[in-house]
Amino acid sequence: MLEKLFHIKENNTSIKVEVMAGITTFMTMAYILAVNPSMLAVAGMNKDAVLIATALASFIGTLAMALLANYPFALAPGMGLNAYFAYTVCLGMGYSWQIALLAVFAEGLIFIVLSLTSVREAIFNAIPVNLKKGVSVGIGLFIAFIGLQNGGIVVSNSSTLVSYVDFTANFRTAGICALLALIGLMVTAILYIKRVKGSILFGILITWVLGMLCQAVGLYVPDAENGFYSLYPAWGMTDLTSIKDTFGQCFRADFSTIKIFDFIAILLSFLFVDMFDTLGTLIGVATKADMLDKNGRLPRIKQALLADAVATSAGAVLGTSTTTTFVESSSGVAEGARTGLASVVTGLLFLVSIFLSPIFCSIPSFATAPALIFVGFLMISTVTNIDFSDLTEAIPAYLCLLAMPLMYSISEGIAVGVISYVIINLACGKAKKITPLMYVLAVLFICKYIFL
Repeated sequence: MLEKLFHIKENNTSIKVEVMAGITTFMTMAYILAVNPSMLAVAGMNKDAVLIATALASFIGTLAMALLANYPFALAPGMGLNAYFAYTVCLGMGYSWQIALLAVFAEGLIFIVLSLTSVREAIFNAIPVNLKKGVSVGIGLFIAFIGLQNGGIVVSNSSTLVSYVDFTANFRTAGICALLALIGLMVTAILYIKRVKGSILFGILITWVLGMLCQAVGLYVPDAENGFYSLYPAWGMTDLTSIKDTFGQCFRADFSTIKIFDFIAILLSFLFVDMFDTLGTLIGVATKADMLDKNGRLPRIKQALLADAVATSAGAVLGTSTTTTFVESSSGVAEGARTGLASVVTGLLFLVSIFLSPIFCSIPSFATAPALIFVGFLMISTVTNIDFSDLTEAIPAYLCLLAMPLMYSISEGIAVGVISYVIINLACGKAKKITPLMYVLAVLFICKYIFL
């Protein structure tokens, strides 16, 4: 049955590999179960309700990706989009979280229409192959940077923006966590080089166990006030009845408080970021997994985009911000995932996490950081496939991959890549290779910067 559903042998993989990869993807994404409720609570939402909505939306979206598209891509409420939801729409503009959910729901419906009419597929196919490779490399740099931050290795600095952590200043909290993240990175790299199956997952678990041992002997001292919690797994149940506080609330928004132009601006912002974050993730992960055809196109992309769109609207009804395809899916792909079976495993773990969320929320960020940093290395290797002999192709790809980590956004990296590609090729007399849709995208991105 599994073979008929997911074509495992045809994709040169196995049930064991897919299961291990699905678990790995979940482990690198589990932080969203803790982060998203905390983020949306700022907007006045019930944290327990948001946690359940987050897990359910992730389960629905990831399962839809598995069954509709047969790809090992996992979905969950996106970082950045949840911050825009809470801090810009609710706190900054003063709108209720119900109105913000309504905007997310409407965005999802628009995406469903765009996916069914092949508009999003056309955009994916319009992006040049070299630029797609630049996107893959950029995502590698981006998630490596996220991993360095999650591990506490890289911290903010007033003079240089970022710097490495002072290991000695707070050694029993921040210092030891950063050190454990570096040890975990070495463990993961060594296991991978030695071709140990599940090396990335084992890296996460070994780093976590080392952390618990450090806590047991007093090298790590929990400091909840500053965000350093006990590393031991917690036991408990989630209040399942709390979902009533967010379920269907997007349909109960007070329309009298909505300014139509503000609402359109909010909707378009969600639309732009979600669309190009998703496209960027699909491009990057699919490129690394060698899933693109000879023309740089992704088979069954319409189904993949439809799954993403359905998940967004379903998530809004449940009570969470935009659900999108997660770049952490690349960790599962790095473990060998090639089919939707890995996504089924990831989705089921999100479903189980509703009942055992305290355990999954105990996974420290420094334990998953080595996985992100190492997967970043695996994705950066695509840079060797970029055609550097043609500068009109190479420079836009370079600007794209550079912008993603520095602007902290996949969609902004794509915007920079598209705009520079059109301008450079137009100015250098190579307008013939620019597709009409690339002109449209460039104009839309420029308009976004001017009006949004």
